[in-house]
Amino acid sequence: MRLKDKVAIITGAGSGIGRAIALLFAAQGARVLVADVVDTGGLETLDAIKTAGGEAHFLQVDVTDVESTQRMVTAVLELWSRLDVLVNNAGIVRLGSVTETSLQDWDRVIDVDLKGVFLCSRASIPAMTRGGGGAIVNIASVGGLVGPAGLAAYGSAKGGVINLTRQMAVDYGPQGVRVNAICPGTIPTPMHYAFYTPEEQEATLAEWARTKPLRRNGTPDDIAYAAVYLASDEAGFVTGNILVVDGGVMASG
Repeated sequence: MRLKDKVAIITGAGSGIGRAIALLFAAQGARVLVADVVDTGGLETLDAIKTAGGEAHFLQVDVTDVESTQRMVTAVLELWSRLDVLVNNAGIVRLGSVTETSLQDWDRVIDVDLKGVFLCSRASIPAMTRGGGGAIVNIASVGGLVGPAGLAAYGSAKGGVINLTRQMAVDYGPQGVRVNAICPGTIPTPMHYAFYTPEEQEATLAEWARTKPLRRNGTPDDIAYAAVYLASDEAGFVTGNILVVDGGVMASG
């Protein structure tokens, strides 16, 4: 087991990529705090982990709230007396160019997607350094590496996550904390499906697959396997890295 006896927090673990990461981490031997603002999805993830024989606990967490993120770390330490891994996965998306994006939508996306990474990391790093080190895996996006059309707030937030990843890697490497990011390409998840009618989904998925060199869409599991590597001791000399997992889209220009 690649994560045997490690203790991990996964934010946004109630669905999609976060759920896949939580399930795979538990299968690889980690004790997992399933963190999500929505208790229904989080409890479903918890039940799936326990049914498979894994060890986990659910906590309702708002990543935009200072006290909530502090309670999250306190809960982990009370449960398992240590924290080895933080996966900052919680995120939302709002459509719109700069002139089309409301101030409310801009603030909300930045709060969840960027400020949430800052707050969860700020709460977690002291616990990691007291234990001799740890690993942070930030789920960014290829939208943070390019200028994604019609996604002004989301692209800006994810670009910020990428640079924050590098910055934290420099600051906390001497204390044994590795910080890396994964940039998924388009991964069909409930968040993406929310923007398409059932009739549009099949055609949309086919078009997404057609544009990729691998000629298939990614899955949440594709991202989960990358997260396991970055969280494991196998990546012990990897920090400040931005791992693109997109089926070759960025390589094809």
